[in-house]
This record gives sequence, structure tokens and C-alpha cells, in this order.
Amino acid sequence: MSASIQTLGTADRSGHAIARRLADYLEMTKPRIVALELIVAGVAACVAMPHGLDAVVVMHALFGTALVAASASLANSWWEREADTQMQRTANRPLPTRRVTGAEALCLSALTLTVGMSWLVLRVNLLTAALGLASWGIYVLLYTPLKKRTSLNTVVGAVSGAIPILMGWTATGAEMNLMAFALAAVLFLWQFPHFMAIAWLYRNDYARAGHQMLPVVDPSGARCGAQAVMGALLLIPVSLIPAVMPTGGSPLVYFVWAFFLGMAQLGLAVSFAIYRNEKSARMLLRATLLYLPAWMAMLLVVTF
Repeated sequence: MSASIQTLGTADRSGHAIARRLADYLEMTKPRIVALELIVAGVAACVAMPHGLDAVVVMHALFGTALVAASASLANSWWEREADTQMQRTANRPLPTRRVTGAEALCLSALTLTVGMSWLVLRVNLLTAALGLASWGIYVLLYTPLKKRTSLNTVVGAVSGAIPILMGWTATGAEMNLMAFALAAVLFLWQFPHFMAIAWLYRNDYARAGHQMLPVVDPSGARCGAQAVMGALLLIPVSLIPAVMPTGGSPLVYFVWAFFLGMAQLGLAVSFAIYRNEKSARMLLRATLLYLPAWMAMLLVVTF
């Protein structure tokens, strides 16, 4: 009896160890970022082809996109494993704590990239696959190393972050037109107030890790605030472009909603630029987190 209990205990511990390891692998893929990319890609697909949408192809596109995005995060986690030990918010991640080895992260990154790219090529189309590879390359090979070299890394990272919208659009077979690029531009510009708020809140962490974010390069925060305002300001006219494009709903409703969202976000960006404190940064960050789903929801409403 005691031997059976011991065996069960060993199996239970082994099961927990496997579960913890899988949880660590999942954490390194940065699932919240992956989820955001899937949402924007899915919305873009619906806007591109509101009638006659091939749901099966879109699901294939989302699956491949998820794998490519996960691969990029895994590669980024491997690349920044030493820097992450210097930051309070990242020091407990799987690689800095050595719960996962660098070799494991690289192998997982290579595996998910290979499967994801193959899936997009075979199940979706070459253009969507090419966009996925471009997003991966920009994020891993440009944005990640540039974080140690220049504050312009944010601009490069924003390009990579905007590409999933184009992936969702092209997955439907629709041609990339003004609407497609307008949607991608909204996501590109949205990232500046969003990233500047985060960079200010964690500026000390970034400084310890040697990341050349704007609040590190310019401790006064003046340039950080200015970039947040500029991104939020440019976002307003760009976000209004869908109002003049053919849609299935009322363009006036979309115009008013997008304008209201943009102005609210701009107001908080201006507040952040003026005060440059934790309260104004957190308010701006919350506004950016509300802006994106609210904008996409209205986009779907006027499309259908």
C-alpha cells in the first residue's frame, strides 16, 4: 500500500512539474500580445470581407499568426534574458530565473516559426506568410537589438506591431487598399501613447537594463510626452478615414465615435506631457487600453 501511495505521489509531482514547465513556455510567448494580434487580425479580416468571408481560411490565418507571434516573443525572451534579470517586472520570468534554458527557448522559437510559416503558406497564401515573416524579422532582428542602441526602437517596434492587421486583411484574398493601410496606420500610431506611458512608468527598470527608451535618454520626460501627444494627435485624422470609405453602416456614427475616442486619448496624452508623473502616465495607459477595443467594436458595427 505504501509503495502505491509513493508511486502516486511521484506521479503527482511529475505532473505538476510538467504543468509548471508548460506554463513557463506559455509565459515566454507573451500570450496577451499574441491575443491582441489575433483580435486585430480577425477584425481586419471581417472589415476586408464582410460578406462571403471564408471562416475556415481566417481560422487558419489566425492559427499561423499566433505561432509566428509566439515565436517572435520566444526569440525576444531569449535575446533579452540577461537584461531581464536587471528589471523588477521581468526578473521572475522563466529565462532569468533559469526555470527554462536558453536552448529550450531557441528550439521552441524555431519550431513555432517553422510550423507557423508553413501553415500560412500552405493553408492561407504567400502574401500573408510574407507579412508574417516581415513582422517576425522586424521585431526580433531589428527592434530587439535596437532597444540597447537607440530610442528609435519604438518606431521600429510599432511597424512590426501594425503588420498583423494587414495579415488579417490579406488572408481573405482582398487587395490592400486605402482602408487596409488606414487600419494599419491606426494601430501604428496608437502604439506611441501606449508605449510612452509604459516607458515612463518603468523608466528606472529600463535604465537598469540598459534599454535606450526615451525616458532613459531624456530623463525630463519632455520628449516622451511630446511623442505621446504627436501619436495621439495624428491618430485622430487617420482613424477617421474609414468614415469616408464604403461601409455597411452609418459613416457619421463611426466618425463621431472615432473622433470622441481620439480626442479623449489626446487630452490624456497632453496631461501626461504636462505633468509627467505616475498618475498621468497610468491614466494615459488605461485610455490606450480602452481605445483599441472601443475603436474596433465600432468598426465592426458600421461594417455589418
